[in-house]
Amino acid sequence: MNKGTEERQTLRRFKPYPAYKDSGVEWLGQIPAHWEVKRLRFLGFVNPSPGELRSASPSLEVTFIPMDALGEWGGFNLEATKQLSEVSSGYTYFRDGDVLVAKITPCFENGKGAVARGLTNGIGFGTTELHVIRPGSGLHADFLAYLTFSRPFRGLGQVEMKGAAGQQRVSEEFIKDFPVPLPPLLLEQRAIAAFLDRETAKIDALVAKKERLIELLQENRTALITRAVTKGLDLNAPMKDSGVEWLGEIPVHWEVMALKQLTSLRAGEAITSDHIDQAGEYPVYGGNGVRGYTSSFTHEGDFPLIGRQGALCGCINFASGRFWASEHAVVAAPLRGVDARWLAYLLTAMSLNEYSESAAQPGLAVSVVASIHAPRPPLPEQRAIAAFLDRETAKIDALIAKIHEGIERLKEYRTALISAAVTGKIDVQEFGSLE
Repeated sequence: MNKGTEERQTLRRFKPYPAYKDSGVEWLGQIPAHWEVKRLRFLGFVNPSPGELRSASPSLEVTFIPMDALGEWGGFNLEATKQLSEVSSGYTYFRDGDVLVAKITPCFENGKGAVARGLTNGIGFGTTELHVIRPGSGLHADFLAYLTFSRPFRGLGQVEMKGAAGQQRVSEEFIKDFPVPLPPLLLEQRAIAAFLDRETAKIDALVAKKERLIELLQENRTALITRAVTKGLDLNAPMKDSGVEWLGEIPVHWEVMALKQLTSLRAGEAITSDHIDQAGEYPVYGGNGVRGYTSSFTHEGDFPLIGRQGALCGCINFASGRFWASEHAVVAAPLRGVDARWLAYLLTAMSLNEYSESAAQPGLAVSVVASIHAPRPPLPEQRAIAAFLDRETAKIDALIAKIHEGIERLKEYRTALISAAVTGKIDVQEFGSLE
């Protein structure tokens, strides 16, 4: 379902306002007859100065919000605090009731922003990658926040971003000059915000349930793989103690040996971003799959790949055909009598991230991985296990993909609903609290 269809379905569920007029803004079109359009610079203050705190004590405790503490679509973490003297320069200032908007890509596109509430002593400081909007007396903070979450605000902001690729930012001038479709009464603004509070909470709850279901399916997928590669497919097979803690019992006819006896492990070759394109003849594999494409290759055949650095440490991918393996991946070349697909599932079950070194920048040492002991079934049994897991994990992966699609549809509906309500395309006053 595309965005236009989603928007039309949203509009059909709710009635429009009784009368409309031309807004004079091309992207906005018509607005309710009693609404106004004003530039944001005339409705509040953008990026107020911390100079208003000059009389405050330097030891005053205030909330501190780095970018990773600012959530998407309205949430943030208030746990961190600092003394005013630590943050009074070099950070972004805000206070209770201000609306925060992340200005750097991709945080802006992802909807990072919130209304600042519950700040320690009513004062907060945070990353310099924030814009702060302080609504004036005629603008309700929650209505403004939802406007900043709307598709027009985020979409137009992305178009107006400036700076180098990957470090683009929404300018202060874009914020100030943004045309706000505005119900003149705070009562109506509050009603729209109350409606959106309730409806988006319902949507968010549904998304959370679907995300939990994905987690459970992924846990089941992992358990299925682990069970098959450590116990085999015959539930009645006689077992023996493997002598390896992570393995436990294995079928009596299986062997146990160091991983280096099953596979040759070697890191890929360095490649710079200048040699990686979005399209090309040969895929380039990094620590978590395909990074892009290039004009030459380092390997040909079927190989499991192990992510060896950072957050992707221990991540397993599978490459077939001709490809370039970068230095961020360890190529596991199966030795004689070892099936490549079975080996990939074995490596997945081994949770190799547990063997990483250095907490600051996790990394896998090839020598450490090579010394880990693992089971080895006969080759025909390896192939049977791999075929079984290919089939069963494909079913789980397809179900997970469908749930992801459902989550994306809910998020699209959420954005469409917000956009329709704050631009006056639907009248939701009867659904919101007018008290």
